Amino acid sequence: MKNIQRYSLLFLLFIPINLWAQNIKSKGRFTFQVREETGDLNNDGKKDLITVKMDTVDETRPLRLQIFLSQPNGKLTLAVSSTKIIEPQYPVENQGKFNGYQIPDFFIEKGILKMWSEMKGGNSTYSFKYKNGNFELIYAEKFTNHATEGYTDENTLFTETQFDLITGIRTETDEISGSGKVLKIRKKKVMIRPLPKIQDFKFSDKELY
Repeated sequence: MKNIQRYSLLFLLFIPINLWAQNIKSKGRFTFQVREETGDLNNDGKKDLITVKMDTVDETRPLRLQIFLSQPNGKLTLAVSSTKIIEPQYPVENQGKFNGYQIPDFFIEKGILKMWSEMKGGNSTYSFKYKNGNFELIYAEKFTNHATEGYTDENTLFTETQFDLITGIRTETDEISGSGKVLKIRKKKVMIRPLPKIQDFKFSDKELY
């Protein structure tokens, strides 16, 4: 009988400790909000919500994008949740070092969701349009500089890349900073079907578009 009571007591003690540990872990999952934006994304005249939250418990500091769409009853419903679109602040492959980039900004212009982010040697903006229940990538724009390729700060070569995924036209324009003179324009057609969806978009895909 004493052994049974002893085991019962240990079991009861274990339950609250275990639940307490699980509760701490759950509180650490994407609780720190770093971005918030509102605007009409589904063309219903009501405000939708975009949030970016960080997991401060995970050493890599991953980030989660969520999009909430307004409903006829006035409530917001989760439409998209992704941890792939934003690179963790301290990627595993960096051995604990900061990735060197700001957390992307999200904003809404004329019903289009735009993501501005830093990248190696420049920055990029990706435009997603809500259609048939999905946010599809319709336009990508990048600015990169070539300061490490023999150019000084005074005459840095910039390349602007504009990719209209609807028409498939991808245009690269080279220009020397401050000159206002276009050095070279390159155009090609790249058809991508189906259009990439935001829930499938990975931060590494920025090199593709």
